[in-house]
Amino acid sequence: QVQLVESGGGSVQAGGSLRLSCGGRLYGTYANLVGWFRQVPGKEREGVAAFYNGDGTTYYADSVKGRFTIYQDNKKTTVYLQMDSLKPEDTGMYYCAAGDFWTTASVLSTAKYFYWGQGTQVTVSS
Repeated sequence: QVQLVESGGGSVQAGGSLRLSCGGRLYGTYANLVGWFRQVPGKEREGVAAFYNGDGTTYYADSVKGRFTIYQDNKKTTVYLQMDSLKPEDTGMYYCAAGDFWTTASVLSTAKYFYWGQGTQVTVSS
């Protein structure tokens, strides 16, 4: 059974950095992809970055390219989201999720993911 636990959120000033962790049992049947999403009240959940365990390929939303890095530890028990040069618009609840790379939806679409963590809040002040 896939189980995801996020940690590492907090408050930071614009330009600062945070690292989020997604730990637990990340992979299983139809779960070979880990994604990070964020959501603010009144808006849809937005895909930020994804990591495909099959070959290590990474994917990023245009809004975070060059600032965020997704990577996995060697034991494959934790996927990290390193967030640098943070902006106020990065504020939101961040969720990690596990899904199946081989479904037809985009890797940054919520439709591709079946397992979700409880979320961790990130607040960036100007």
